[in-house]
Amino acid sequence: MNKFLLFAVILTVCMPSQGSLSAQGVRTVSHKNAIKKNTRIHYGIASFYANKFNGRHTASGEIFSQEKLTAASNLLPLNTWVRVTNLHNRKEVIVKINDRMHFRNRRLIDLSHAAAKKLGYTGWGLAKVKVELLGKRKREKELAIETNRM
Repeated sequence: MNKFLLFAVILTVCMPSQGSLSAQGVRTVSHKNAIKKNTRIHYGIASFYANKFNGRHTASGEIFSQEKLTAASNLLPLNTWVRVTNLHNRKEVIVKINDRMHFRNRRLIDLSHAAAKKLGYTGWGLAKVKVELLGKRKREKELAIETNRM
């Protein structure tokens, strides 16, 4: 009995304090812990949504549409705007983070088909991207640039 108590105490002390255990026993980390306050630029792999998700609810409560410029990310906060740049061809798009991906997904961002098409990687499926966090409101300057490119 004492060995089990000692093991439980050691396990509790040695466990990292960041995040919490979910019901399935998987360690989860909130986005506030994962993103440093000054980190506004991230590099990683982007993919795009499968058509089967069209019409389903997103994590923010919106209805997902392949035609909207939206994205899913486990790292970036919900309801924030980001600029995504394809590092291969330098094409850019501004999207709103309104969904989450599967917790095991290691990609940085999952874009709608319309956003992936603007970045020019729908034929490849994946792309190396730079993601810049813009904030909660879509800035007028970025909106003007986006409308000029259409």
